[in-house]
Amino acid sequence: MANVMEIQQQPPDTVNSGSPEGALALQGIATGNLPKLPSAKSSDTQWQRISKQIIDLLDQLPNYISSFFDKNKQAILTLVLILSGFVTVKVVIAVLNAINGVPLLAPIFEIIGIVYAIWFTFRYLIKSETRQELSYKVSSFKKELIG
Repeated sequence: MANVMEIQQQPPDTVNSGSPEGALALQGIATGNLPKLPSAKSSDTQWQRISKQIIDLLDQLPNYISSFFDKNKQAILTLVLILSGFVTVKVVIAVLNAINGVPLLAPIFEIIGIVYAIWFTFRYLIKSETRQELSYKVSSFKKELIG
């Protein structure tokens, strides 16, 4: 047991302990042709240059975004309107499904719809004078919308 402890406590042997800074020397090879790592000073300047480019890009980002918006204003507006219409339809469907989930509320709305359809038919569709009145109201409403 003591033998095992002595082996574990011995310091490791170094190869070429006579070489400077504990580096290994290559024997029989010309070291002048080997690639060398860049110095730490040049990598610092490279990082500074890269960080400066990133900072410049972030400084110009609002200008890039505003010019992109100015060039594509109509397309962006169309896309926003389509997406907002899609969201509106989804919300309306969700509200109607929630209303249908409430007991007795859906049948009450159906009865209200049937009563309104009957009233509309008797009020505007049976006599020709009331049909002309309805036609006039629809055309005046179109003129207000279109201009």
